Amino acid sequence: MIIKYYDSSWDFIGANTKTFTHCFHTYPAMMIPQVAERLILKYAKNADLLFDPCCGTGTSLVEANLKNINAVGTDLNPLARLISKVKTTKLNLQILDLYLKEFSDYLFSIIFGMKRGNIVIPQIQNIDYWFSHSVQEKLALIKDFITNITDITIGDFFKVAFSETVRESSFTRNSEFKMYRMSQEQIKRFNPDVFALMQSKLARNRKGLKEFMELNHDAKSMIFDFNTVEKVEHIDKESVDIVVTSPPYGDSRTTVAYGQFSRLANEWLDIKNASQIDKNLMGGQLNNGCESFDLQFLNTILYQIAERDEKRAKEVMAFYNDYRKSIINVSKTIKKGGYACYVVGNRTVKGVCLPTDEVTRCLFEQQGFEHIETIIRNIPNKRMPLKNSPTNVAGDIQNTIANEYIVVMRKS
Repeated sequence: MIIKYYDSSWDFIGANTKTFTHCFHTYPAMMIPQVAERLILKYAKNADLLFDPCCGTGTSLVEANLKNINAVGTDLNPLARLISKVKTTKLNLQILDLYLKEFSDYLFSIIFGMKRGNIVIPQIQNIDYWFSHSVQEKLALIKDFITNITDITIGDFFKVAFSETVRESSFTRNSEFKMYRMSQEQIKRFNPDVFALMQSKLARNRKGLKEFMELNHDAKSMIFDFNTVEKVEHIDKESVDIVVTSPPYGDSRTTVAYGQFSRLANEWLDIKNASQIDKNLMGGQLNNGCESFDLQFLNTILYQIAERDEKRAKEVMAFYNDYRKSIINVSKTIKKGGYACYVVGNRTVKGVCLPTDEVTRCLFEQQGFEHIETIIRNIPNKRMPLKNSPTNVAGDIQNTIANEYIVVMRKS
């Protein structure tokens, strides 16, 4: 019997999702820490190692470390890896405070004309479209300070605050995760205090890091950039006690555009090919020809979509093909008796609901796992769209994802 049920206690309405280092940096479709924590407490008793194959900004890694469990994460977005690394890395706060004081003095001397900073504007695509000249100069001054930080871990700490400052001082509509420019009226009124933004991010992040470190845990996290669709590296077979992850709901281009969200920050941080990230993510490359699955219900759904839009059907097929390959590779890392906890969403394409929770269950069953339960929760506070325009016709709006499905599998 398949156990699937709605449990409002997993909604965590009103919960503070910004405790500890979870306060670092916004990011699209983040798994809230309460979900990761509860899964770890329920299924990872006496665990030694947690793995998150789509770690994003490291929510599950932080929660594992807080429970004194070592963690490994991987993500293809350089900005996500940077944030995950900084959120799980202990720093000497005395040394950090020296750099924070030096930075404050640096800004003071520039503001009051006692010092001329080194203004080098990076090569960023359409930079004048996304930033005013004044903001460009101030960001360049901050970047110059960060470049001269000799301690790599401290430099990374500053880079995370800088990345968020870049986004919030740009002309992008910050309520969106795709790159949309403000209206001309909004731009006329937009006058961000770039230096104050940076200092507020640094102060907030220091506070979160201090709280994270005060638990005196010994666990560590390692963050990598391998693609689980192709292979798993740095993790021994059957060494993982639990996987806790929130994989993409679909290909990045048509669902949550992680690469678009990160592009400006990645370019300011000198990440090469920042505009190509979405193409490298799950489902980002279309397959040649049509491929069927060992799941008849999925093949039927793909046929229904193809009748309405063949290209969209191929995009959905490409995503599920990559998803299947990833699950096969991830499955090999989990111990017998270990758990895979996937937090997924069932999106709608061309009016057809895609049952990703059932696809997840079936793909793991093919790898020798048994289904424990699927918990349905409402999404009250996750940063992602609840509506979209499936036909690109003005006014043609439909609901996308209002629930998450927490699929729990155990390796037999």
